[in-house]
Amino acid sequence: QVQLVESGGGLVQAGGSLRLSCAASGRTVRNYNMGWFRQAPGKEREFVATISWSGGITYYADSVKGRFTISRDNANTLYLQMNSLKPEDTAVYYCGAAPVVAIDAGTYDYWGQGTQVTVSS
Repeated sequence: QVQLVESGGGLVQAGGSLRLSCAASGRTVRNYNMGWFRQAPGKEREFVATISWSGGITYYADSVKGRFTISRDNANTLYLQMNSLKPEDTAVYYCGAAPVVAIDAGTYDYWGQGTQVTVSS
């Protein structure tokens, strides 16, 4: 079992930055590819970014590419550095763990509780 706990969300003005963290724990957590998804009210959960278990492969949604950076460290913490935030980025952000690198939410076996990101104009 993999346990994920997100943190770092909050209120920020458009153009600002936030850094989300996801503390991952579990016996084989390093064998999982990690990803960030977000879900706005009334919408489906959408892909944001993913990273392989080794950290060597990353993919980003077109909407965030160039603004967001996904990373993970040796302490099994996943990060999402979000720069140049836009009001459309407002959502609950979730980290997930998947057996393969994937942009499909259905591939992810574990999810955190989510952290709210609100970008004001």
